[in-house]
Amino acid sequence: MARRYDTNDATDRTTGLREAASAVRRGELVVLPTDTVYGVGADAFSSEAVADLLEAKGRGRNMPTPVLIGSPNTLHGLVTDFSEMAWELVDAFWPGALTLVAKHQPSLQWDLGDTRGTVAIRMPLHPVAIELLTEVGPMAVSSANLTGHPAPEDCDAAQEMLGDSISVYLDGGPTPGIVPSSIVDVTGKVPVLLREGALSAEELRKVVPDLEVAN
Repeated sequence: MARRYDTNDATDRTTGLREAASAVRRGELVVLPTDTVYGVGADAFSSEAVADLLEAKGRGRNMPTPVLIGSPNTLHGLVTDFSEMAWELVDAFWPGALTLVAKHQPSLQWDLGDTRGTVAIRMPLHPVAIELLTEVGPMAVSSANLTGHPAPEDCDAAQEMLGDSISVYLDGGPTPGIVPSSIVDVTGKVPVLLREGALSAEELRKVVPDLEVAN
């Protein structure tokens, strides 16, 4: 039976974050608010938990799960060949609605789907998400909806779709909006904007003027 906690209530928030952290460590799924939409998350290093996440969403391995982190310092253990321009993007836009596609460390024991040696990684601008991520470490997180359905802007919509496949729901109220993060590929010499979302190419070019836009 799924448990739900109101993170706008101080007592519920403390209990909910503790229960969510315990659930993640057990390899279970949790729903959490972010600065874009609600996400469904699992321990990024548990291949079984990530497989459960994809199954709960009805999503295939051909659509790998992004990873959320609670601090830019976490990047040092996760990515390789991270350019100076990539760090400039991190400094300018994290925490926030910027996802970076980078080469992950070959030694990492994780299975996020068919990633071809890369990882899509982001630090969200949401206190509840950051607190949970700081407690449990990197999480595989995808929007908390069934594939093909709208991404949820509140906990009710997420729970209606995902039900008891989730152990803990953290209800932070409505999220700021459904505009997704912008996605920039930093695996090459020049950053490439793969998806324009909350951040426009113009805004990104103020930090990395050489930014290209994918066709």
